[in-house]
Formats: sequence, structure tokens, C-alpha cells
Amino acid sequence: MSVIDNFESWKDFLGDRLHDAENNGISNQAISELAYDIGNYLSTEVQAKNDQEKMLRDLWNAADQKEQHAIANIMVKLVQNEGTK
Repeated sequence: MSVIDNFESWKDFLGDRLHDAENNGISNQAISELAYDIGNYLSTEVQAKNDQEKMLRDLWNAADQKEQHAIANIMVKLVQNEGTK
């Protein structure tokens, strides 16, 4: 099973990557921009595999750029207390 097949594993994976970035001195602004870029990539290049992914993609596509940045920032907040490290 892939890490992206289970939401809790996915949050842990993202939390670990977020903590790695912070520990390596990457700024919150840079993390936010990366989250935004990843959101754009996922919304256009990755096929939704379930209703939750479809809903998130539809929200992203309905949002303007400012709202997309807000969604990306919320995703960062969602995983900031996650991870296995």
C-alpha cells in the first residue's frame, strides 16, 4: 500500500517533509509557496482516486489564486503536528 492510499499515512508523510524543511532553514513563505505549487500540480496532473480527492480538486479549481494560497496554507497547518519524526 502506498503512503498516499491512506490519509493518516499521507499526513504523517507530509508532516515529516514539513519538519525536514523547517529543520533545514526553509522559511514559512517558501513552504507556503511550495504547498501552492504542489496544489496546482495535483489539481491538473493527478487523477482523483476517491470522492475526497475529487472534492479537494474541485475546491481548488473553483478558487481564485488568493483562495488557493489559503487552501495551501491550511494544508500546511493540517500537517504541522503530524509526522513520525
